[in-house]
Amino acid sequence: MHQLVIALTVFGLVFIGELPDKTAVASLVLGARYRPLPVFLGVATAFLLHVVLAVLVGGLLAQLPRTPVELVTGLLFLIGAVLLLKSDPQEAVEDGEENASRYTGPRTDRQVVIAAFLVVLVAEFGDLTQILTATLAARYDAPLAVGVGAVLALWSVAGLAVVFGRALLKLVPLRRVQQVAAVGLLVLAGLTVAQAVT
Repeated sequence: MHQLVIALTVFGLVFIGELPDKTAVASLVLGARYRPLPVFLGVATAFLLHVVLAVLVGGLLAQLPRTPVELVTGLLFLIGAVLLLKSDPQEAVEDGEENASRYTGPRTDRQVVIAAFLVVLVAEFGDLTQILTATLAARYDAPLAVGVGAVLALWSVAGLAVVFGRALLKLVPLRRVQQVAAVGLLVLAGLTVAQAVT
């Protein structure tokens, strides 16, 4: 049961953190231009690779002494919250559209899969959700639960972006999503630091 709670927690945080992200917007733009399935396959594969790397790094961090890791983890959650609150949702939209705009014109399904994979692979390295996934992996020391929660969250956001396209941007105010994600990270920062000092 503990693993399920971790997976659900990770899912919620990563899902909310990814919604206003440039890679979600790039997926949305590609999904509006090409058939959804090839776009999703490329995006999903890139996200899987990123989660595996993040969980491996988080797993290595979890092997270090617990108190310093929890203090650094709490600090990273706090930094993530501040970055979300300071970020401009319109800038994320523009970055996502710019990343996707390199791939225009007629393409085969195979070319679309590769293009979507490359857009997300490059844009997501060192991104907030990848750092968040590594931090959660270090905090919970439950790589499978963290990995499954993060992958399912990222795939869910990608699926929504690819299928619903621009209609999603009109329904979901990205600024509000950023604020909700920031509050979640602030709560995690407080809990993690409190656990480290007790």
